[in-house]
Amino acid sequence: MRGTVHAGQGSRPPVDERAPALRLSGLRKRFGAYTAVDGVELVVPSGSFYGLVGPNGAGKTTSLSMAVGLLRPDAGTSEIFGVDVWSDPVHAKSLVGVLPDGMMLPERLTGRELLHYLGRLRGMDARTVDARAEELLTVLELTEAERTLVIDYSTGMRKKIGLATALLHAPRLLVLDEPFEAVDPVSAATIRVILQRFVASGGSVVFSSHVMALVEQLCDHVGVIAKGRVVAAGTVSEVRAGRTLEDVFVELVGARTGGAEGLSWLAS
Repeated sequence: MRGTVHAGQGSRPPVDERAPALRLSGLRKRFGAYTAVDGVELVVPSGSFYGLVGPNGAGKTTSLSMAVGLLRPDAGTSEIFGVDVWSDPVHAKSLVGVLPDGMMLPERLTGRELLHYLGRLRGMDARTVDARAEELLTVLELTEAERTLVIDYSTGMRKKIGLATALLHAPRLLVLDEPFEAVDPVSAATIRVILQRFVASGGSVVFSSHVMALVEQLCDHVGVIAKGRVVAAGTVSEVRAGRTLEDVFVELVGARTGGAEGLSWLAS
């Protein structure tokens, strides 16, 4: 991977260093009669690499959307380094970079144009935006697509330019929803290195995933969410308790692992 991405220690917004990077308290969200999130409680320590895992429909995406201010909760609070996301949204959002699942981007711009546009929307000066965009495009290996519109990007390229938009303003916290889903191994390796460097330089990362091995490899903390509730949380070693994270996960979420009983017609 070419170049080095800097987390921008000198330009990061000041925060209460004693506060958790993210604190979710009693988050609830209903869609009609369906309760998607049912009192989520979660504390992400500052400087941690935190994995949020759960089956499909568990409430991960809804919880993360409420955590960063993309979806208003029916009840509960979200704080980023002690700043309430809903009572002080401008300050809170200056501290966080977000990569939502299925992120919609202005597709008739090139990657460089997209970064410049979003940086200027954030109030950053043009010189800073251009310098950071150049570095991000180089590190993320997107410079060869200099004249390619976002609409023509592959899935891996979209994930990488989405990560670039999340990093552009030098946030203190990254919240990433399925950043490795449908990404080729080369792009995934690039993203892993950047996130590890971000945490090593003092940043905090929260990401959701279905891949237990990836969470075990990257994360120092993990939370397991099922049926809209956090059913386990702590360091990876605490949650694993001497077993594999996959075994613990299956037990906690009550998943069936019996296989294909009843499909005898598949046998020759």
